[in-house]
Amino acid sequence: MSVMKIMLIVLVIILCFSAMGAEGKTRHYKFDVELKNVSRLCRTKPIVIVNGEFPGPTIYAREGDTVIVNVTNHVKYNVSIHWHGVRQLRTGWADGPAYITQCPIQTGQSYAYNFTVTGQRGTLWWHAHILWLRATIHGAIVILPPKHNPYPFPKPHKEITLLLGEWWNADVEAVINEALKAGGAPNVSDAHTINGKPGPLFKCPTKETFVVPVEHGKTYLLRIINAALNDELFFDVANHHLKVVEVDAVYTKPFETKSIVIAPGQTTNALLHTNKGSGRYFMAARSFMDAPVAVDNKTATAILQYANSNFSTNSVIMPSIPSQNDTSFATNFSNNLRSLNSARFPAKVPQTVDRHLFFTVGLALYSCPTCNNGSRVSASINNISFVMPKISLLQAHFFNITGVFTTDFPDKPPTPFNYTGSPPKNAMTSKGTRLTRIPFNSTVQLVLQGTSVLTVENHPVHLHGFNFFIVGRGFGNYDPKKDPAKFNLVDPPERNTVGVPTGGWTAFRFRADNPGVWFMHCHLEVHTTWGLKMAFLVENGKGPNQSILPPPRDLPKC
Repeated sequence: MSVMKIMLIVLVIILCFSAMGAEGKTRHYKFDVELKNVSRLCRTKPIVIVNGEFPGPTIYAREGDTVIVNVTNHVKYNVSIHWHGVRQLRTGWADGPAYITQCPIQTGQSYAYNFTVTGQRGTLWWHAHILWLRATIHGAIVILPPKHNPYPFPKPHKEITLLLGEWWNADVEAVINEALKAGGAPNVSDAHTINGKPGPLFKCPTKETFVVPVEHGKTYLLRIINAALNDELFFDVANHHLKVVEVDAVYTKPFETKSIVIAPGQTTNALLHTNKGSGRYFMAARSFMDAPVAVDNKTATAILQYANSNFSTNSVIMPSIPSQNDTSFATNFSNNLRSLNSARFPAKVPQTVDRHLFFTVGLALYSCPTCNNGSRVSASINNISFVMPKISLLQAHFFNITGVFTTDFPDKPPTPFNYTGSPPKNAMTSKGTRLTRIPFNSTVQLVLQGTSVLTVENHPVHLHGFNFFIVGRGFGNYDPKKDPAKFNLVDPPERNTVGVPTGGWTAFRFRADNPGVWFMHCHLEVHTTWGLKMAFLVENGKGPNQSILPPPRDLPKC
């Protein structure tokens, strides 16, 4: 045998083994949803959690892996779990929102969520997607790049996951139920938390502070997740700068910032360089709210603690966090976000648009004779407050069950008005289970326009099943003649959750290449409860891998 043939055989063997190594593994997890007594702020109460942990366990996977999570419900509430930001290509049955892609898991029942992580790497998260259970049912998803594929930034010494959340002393389900009965807004939370702990600025700080030990001269990757129900947050580390390198599991052009702004549902990865010799420094999270709306204004803290720091002499240094209504800082932060758009990680921004959509998002009223003022606070998209069905929309679509929904959601508001000016006299909204039908592989541009009905407010909107490119944003009313000329179609940030600025608008584009029924809603849980939600029905394509897969045998029944 010639040397050339031997070399060729060796090369083929190497390529075969490389291909085998590139194939993803199957990773199995078991989630037991159960009740556990947990103490915070000098009080103990039972909360619904997973595997006895608060926050819940972290899901680890590599790009290309298949993840199977068997969830068993041991509590009185119906449960479903959403894998926030995972594309779920053709596997909508595993997406998780109750009555959208599945019926919930009933008490004593189990369901195995089965999905493959395709073309994604970075930080995402999982949470309950029914009632207000995600207040305590949530955890991180860490998707590592394939082996031998480095990060597009310096390798960190260590990685630290930080889940920012909220804590109520009362039963969270009772809080929203009482508000719905009265017709007004629910009570705000009693504390913010970092990894489930409020920190030493509150009473009863014992064992309620998360501490991060660090060494001098190292670089750490912070995986930051806003798991709060209703509050957009600033996050800051005293006397340190953060370098943002990723948002919503998409690499960005790195930029340094004093603080980050992060809305509920969003994730941000940032590098922190420990350039201090010693000391203890607060990591802090506090609300950002630039509208006349009540929020929890208390600050959660964790401690960044250098090795060999003296507890008795080193007081903890507090960061200078932007003021609660610092619109300028939040706007500049958003404007600094750009997709990496490299050869390895291109930004595939749709340059042409098949379908133009213009959706108003905001608050409204709905008649409620039993409520205090004869009406109830509502929320809507294009003046339609979404009504949840009794069976899942995806099942109704897949099995051609009629009478569950219609596909006549309007492409624009039925009645135009000065959206951010003086509100219309009639603040009432309509109701319906109406979807938007999108042909497979269409390119879509959606402009989300905030309104001043009742009040202006920031709305972090999450789209299931897709990432999208945020091509433009601004304040006031969107101008379809002038604003598109300013769109960034080269390297806009790519996300799954975007904040519509208070009294403003956001435009994004995506390609509808994932067949199924996909939820879109405000990630302020109170607004979702009030009806600020809708769904897209993306049709099957004509190719063999362009149709939604059949449902699994253990899909829960309503």
